[in-house]
Amino acid sequence: MTRLNRITDIVGIRVGHAEDARIASGVTALVFDTPFTCAVDVRGGGPGTRETDLLDPAATVPAVDALVLSGGSAFGLDAAAGVVAHLREAGRGFAVGAVRVPIVPGAILFDLLNGGDKAWGRFPPYRELGYAAALAARDGAFPLGSVGAGFGARTANLKGGLGSASSAVPGLSAQVGALVAVNAFGRVTMGQGPHFWAAPFERGAEFGGLGLPPRVPDDALTWPRAPLPGANTTLAVVATDAALTKAQAKRLAIAAQDGLARAIHPAHTPLDGDVVFAVATGAVPLRDEVADLARLGATAAETLARAVAIGVHAATRLPCLDLPAWREL
Repeated sequence: MTRLNRITDIVGIRVGHAEDARIASGVTALVFDTPFTCAVDVRGGGPGTRETDLLDPAATVPAVDALVLSGGSAFGLDAAAGVVAHLREAGRGFAVGAVRVPIVPGAILFDLLNGGDKAWGRFPPYRELGYAAALAARDGAFPLGSVGAGFGARTANLKGGLGSASSAVPGLSAQVGALVAVNAFGRVTMGQGPHFWAAPFERGAEFGGLGLPPRVPDDALTWPRAPLPGANTTLAVVATDAALTKAQAKRLAIAAQDGLARAIHPAHTPLDGDVVFAVATGAVPLRDEVADLARLGATAAETLARAVAIGVHAATRLPCLDLPAWREL
């Protein structure tokens, strides 16, 4: 099978986007062919989430049908209702007697001040965007950059975007994929230059091939623009075809958070709502539950760091947002 360097290299995961250019926002849906084990780790100080309590290892529901990432801050939480509607039409969901309830956790990022027209009236458009994203979900390649939940995203100095990457796990027959919507308070490049913090993990020239600069720029660690509490967030999903319990998936999400710290400076601030979901399809059993999980976590962190840089590298400028795209540096 040809590796696409997408989270959809994990068999059974489909991804779809929907955007509204007028409001400069969008939604990304990850729809699973069968319910998969899922957990979440929240590190940002300003998160916005839906149905994440049921991902606790002690909670009853064992698996989820889909995940949704959305712009729109709290308004964007409506996107999950659209994904639920699509799954209900398909007869999907957790069985409760004769009823099936689709399980769709989600998270949102803040893009309300990016210049788009947010005067949408009584009801925001995110439910319909969520439905459209779920309807568009497919396996294989999907667009990156200024699409879906990354459509109106930004970073401290560049247009943000949606990225994805995948990796084989050294020493295992399992693989890991990542998808991320980068809307960070911090920078993904070293200062105002073009070199990505994630450069040590790059495969080929997937985000420009510049490598590390000859010396760290003087402005690499300068503080970003004036903070606006709650106005940022990086949302991520890491997935593996390994067989994990909910507790093990939680550990994978925790380890994967290091990928954000390696690719964004600063990360996990009180100004961000950084969230990482971890999904396990269960196709590949672990031989050594401790050592193999450690390998999965290390690979997930590296893959997520690459996905962050790929998303910003692929992003294009929005007319309403006064930030350059990476290719304009």
